Amino acid sequence: MNTGNGNVDHGRRQVLAWGAAMAGVALAPGVTLFELAQARPPSEPASAKVRWGMLVDVNRCATDCDACVVACDRENGLPETKTATSAQWIRKVELKDLRGGPSKTAPVMCQHCAHPPCVDVCPTGASFKRADGIVLVDRHTCIGCRYCMMACPYQARSFVHEPVTDQKPEVPRGKGCVESCTLCVHRIDRDQIPACVEACAATGHKAILFGDLNDPGSEIAQAIATLRTRALRPDLRLDPGVVYHGL
Repeated sequence: MNTGNGNVDHGRRQVLAWGAAMAGVALAPGVTLFELAQARPPSEPASAKVRWGMLVDVNRCATDCDACVVACDRENGLPETKTATSAQWIRKVELKDLRGGPSKTAPVMCQHCAHPPCVDVCPTGASFKRADGIVLVDRHTCIGCRYCMMACPYQARSFVHEPVTDQKPEVPRGKGCVESCTLCVHRIDRDQIPACVEACAATGHKAILFGDLNDPGSEIAQAIATLRTRALRPDLRLDPGVVYHGL
């Protein structure tokens, strides 16, 4: 496992707010926002040769659709009926063009940054980044201080307030810990795509493309090279593994 770069600049340590500008661009013909992950043997550690990521096409994301949210909850054993303190790893956010353009929606989750501020501020090393770019939380060493929640500019982390029952064997959870989107790492490691990507494709919207950002021949890398894309809060220079088209 890779805990990330030790060179920490001041800007990455600050508690930062959410924000994004909007400018609509049409999707290039022939691009299908769907890609199958390439598995690695269970005995082989994660490699920096691969960097998993997502491309979200906001133009294809239906305002009234929450298939990605429902799929995430079911896959990871999160409560589908939410309270004010319930954990939520992915949420639909409304984006309004202040110049008077149409409103859009987009899913927002952990952005799996190359320079994750959550990792920088964690006092125990519970927040860490795998060699393949997936940012995770070790529940065994998380002390629930919530520094990572304050440091995340995307408000992508949740604190588990209630006792957890009926857990998924591959997704351990526990009261008093912080958690967030794992890119469905348990699925990736057995040659499957994240649950949200699969669910979005099943609706026909195909608004989320998943794949290896480091492979120039992958569908996601070619789409990013062709389309106008941007990260959320690019000014922070965190190099997120999730980018958006149509913002």
